[in-house]
Amino acid sequence: MTASRMRRLIIIFLVLLSPVGTWQPPVYAESVKASQASELKNRFRIDHMVDKLTLVIQRNYGSAPVVVVLPDGSKWYSNRHPQTVKWVDGLAADMIYIENPMPGPWQLLGDITEGSTIQKISDLDIEVEPFPQPLFQGERLKVTARLLGDNLTMRMPGLDFMVEWTAKFSSQHVTGDDNFATGTIIVGAYKDNGEDLDEVPDDGVFTGATNLDQPTGHYSLNVTARNNLFEREYVMPFVLSKQPITAEMVPNTDPLKGIWQIQLSVDDSQVLLEQTHFLFELVGPAGLQLPITLQDLTTADQTLYLPKVSDFGSYRVKGTAVSTTKDGREIVLNLPEMFFNLIEPPTPGPTAEELAIQAAEKAKLEEQQAKDEAIFWIITVNVTLLLLGIIGFVVWRKRQTLAKAMAVAEERLKQNPPDEQVAETQTESIDLDDIDLTMPDEK
Repeated sequence: MTASRMRRLIIIFLVLLSPVGTWQPPVYAESVKASQASELKNRFRIDHMVDKLTLVIQRNYGSAPVVVVLPDGSKWYSNRHPQTVKWVDGLAADMIYIENPMPGPWQLLGDITEGSTIQKISDLDIEVEPFPQPLFQGERLKVTARLLGDNLTMRMPGLDFMVEWTAKFSSQHVTGDDNFATGTIIVGAYKDNGEDLDEVPDDGVFTGATNLDQPTGHYSLNVTARNNLFEREYVMPFVLSKQPITAEMVPNTDPLKGIWQIQLSVDDSQVLLEQTHFLFELVGPAGLQLPITLQDLTTADQTLYLPKVSDFGSYRVKGTAVSTTKDGREIVLNLPEMFFNLIEPPTPGPTAEELAIQAAEKAKLEEQQAKDEAIFWIITVNVTLLLLGIIGFVVWRKRQTLAKAMAVAEERLKQNPPDEQVAETQTESIDLDDIDLTMPDEK
């Protein structure tokens, strides 16, 4: 007997037993989904047929992890629980993986967000958007991924911090490919933070930021989503092709004119020529940032002339091309940067006439310097000779005077012998002694 039929029989039985006018139809509580628990005080029940499940609990931002109360009254904490339990606590949520949970009523204690539901998930998986083909080197690509709980997209604040997504390229080592010697490289991650190419934060859609500026060739894409509870992997082979659009700086035959040009080439067998457009930015000295656009291409090979530059120094050109592939896929390609230098021309050398004039002036200057030097030495020698002559004359005169004095002295000695001289000296001394040197008495 089905439950609905049993319910009808009970109602009929109550109607027969109830007094007339006093019976009211019974009111039944709204049924709760098996994957949710929204009962009073965050209680939920796990039946005996569940062998494993993952609890996802949304908390208020910055609150402490919840406390899990089991049917037998024991408690689990984020840092204290059995080994069969794996627990990841974020800023705004808890993820708890339980093997062979105890049947019965469970309860959660914590600052759980009002109106949220406690998700009970038996299976976790990931869904990754595959790479399109053809995929070009340097392409700006937007791909998405989702974390699935029982085949439903999981969405909650803080989930971006609880799951780590990694994208890797592994070379298939095909002979002749540019990536033949390349191993495994990490090329990006998937984020649900509302930044870069991700549209809305915490919407459950993780957007990939992948660096496709890699050597071309055959690769395997490996996307991994993991935390302490689980690890899921997605693998797909793909080919990274060369860009169907190229831009190359043409060597300038006359760099003094300051005019450079870029040679553009479009492979119209892969992309639509009429839907191919270019945007360049010329960056140079003194803060130069000049945008340059080219919207209409007339031929697959075309030359773009850059504006004339006048400031000496280094310049670089950053370029982006937007186009549409033959199968209708819109693409954006980051073109390799290009560089050129405007060098200041060297000062022109003097002419033959100017060289002759300079040589004549130099000879004249050297001649004048030689004359001045000769005059200097002539004057110096003459002055020196004059001084030496004066000194010699003075010395000669002194010698002549000394000789005359000596002659007079000898003549005097001859005329006055020494004895007479002594007597005269004594007489003079006696005469001096007789002199009265006393002062007269004062009256």
